[in-house]
Amino acid sequence: MAQTLIPTVEKRSGVRALVVAALGFFVLTLDTQIVTVAMPVIGHELHGGINALQWVATGYTLMLAALLLSAGSMSDRLGASRTVEIGLIAFTLASAAGGLAPGLGVLIGARFVQGAAAAAILPASLSLVRQAFPDTAARTRAIASWTAAGGAAMAAGPLVGGLLTSTLGWRWVFFVNVPIGIVGLVLLARMPRSLPRRVPFDLPGQISVVVAVAAVTYAVIQGGRAGLVALAVFVAAAVCFFVVSQSRSAHPMVPPQLFRSAAVTVTTATGMALNFGFYGVVFLMALYFEQLRGLSSLVTGLMFLPMTALITVVNLLAGRLTGRYGPRLPMLVGQALLFAGMLGLLALDVGSSFWLQVVVLLPFGLGGGLAVPALTAALMGSVDADRAGMASGVLNAGRQFGGALGVAVFGTLAAGDFIAGLHLFLLCWGLSCW
Repeated sequence: MAQTLIPTVEKRSGVRALVVAALGFFVLTLDTQIVTVAMPVIGHELHGGINALQWVATGYTLMLAALLLSAGSMSDRLGASRTVEIGLIAFTLASAAGGLAPGLGVLIGARFVQGAAAAAILPASLSLVRQAFPDTAARTRAIASWTAAGGAAMAAGPLVGGLLTSTLGWRWVFFVNVPIGIVGLVLLARMPRSLPRRVPFDLPGQISVVVAVAAVTYAVIQGGRAGLVALAVFVAAAVCFFVVSQSRSAHPMVPPQLFRSAAVTVTTATGMALNFGFYGVVFLMALYFEQLRGLSSLVTGLMFLPMTALITVVNLLAGRLTGRYGPRLPMLVGQALLFAGMLGLLALDVGSSFWLQVVVLLPFGLGGGLAVPALTAALMGSVDADRAGMASGVLNAGRQFGGALGVAVFGTLAAGDFIAGLHLFLLCWGLSCW
């Protein structure tokens, strides 16, 4: 009887870990999307221009990217469950602060804290899945479910954001995170704690990566005003300091040998290019729908729904395809579809028909839905379990930095002619994919 109960208990523990991990991924992904459709209303009510809106968007992804590397190590050091708990508490409090923000300065500050908290949650949630499912096939399915939770948040985000903004006001796109965070904490309290490991903290490396990521983002958003030459020198110095600090540190935040794995290098570069385009496209299309076409926040959310709904469905399909054929095929097909979407957007102008506006976004849902689970599974299958937190931190830091850079680049290009800026952005994305 005892032998029969052991697999049942282990299965329940694995399911519970997956639910908590998926909920954490859901809430942090929701916040990348739910705020986007509220941007024009936030700018109007808080009297901010496109630069301020860029910081509302990139403040979140910037901190998420900058802290993900050390957050992966923190997950290994404190234990995945403890790290998710800390992240959920901070995320819930920062969301409440964002909803109560009296001005753009406080709102941007709350977004920075949200991003830092999300950085703690993301690699730790994936590490929970990695630890709970040692079997390769079961882990692949679990990762697909974890990714689908992010896809569901991405699908719901624009619609829920538009609905809340149109009815209760933009502040509710932040308040909605509070009950979700509380539910996650209650579920987490009923789980056994993950075992921590003694992992040193690389303070110089963390400082240098925050400075480097912030400098690059600031240079893109404010470069024309602050002096491109001076900023270029500053960015180069920050990047060099990070490289030197990692090569000389006894306990580097990102061990150089980690990138000797082709899987780590390829998946990180692919994830960065993918998010650069996807987040940039979502940001620009929200402005296109509301500012150029005069649509409401709710209708804008509905315009995104076909694309984002596809992500959730295709995520689950991608898990099966990856388990059967390996990650390479879904990654290649996904990238080809994203490239097709990029070509479709070139046909968009101020007078484009309703159906064209919807159809050109569909390849982004199909391509992103196929590529992300495949590249995540490829990475997790190439590293040991005790390096899962660090490796997922590297992958997701690259992805989130790509997203922050995409929003920053488009905001700069769109400062003048919107459609010309759109075409220039797509050119930049095409070059990054090569």
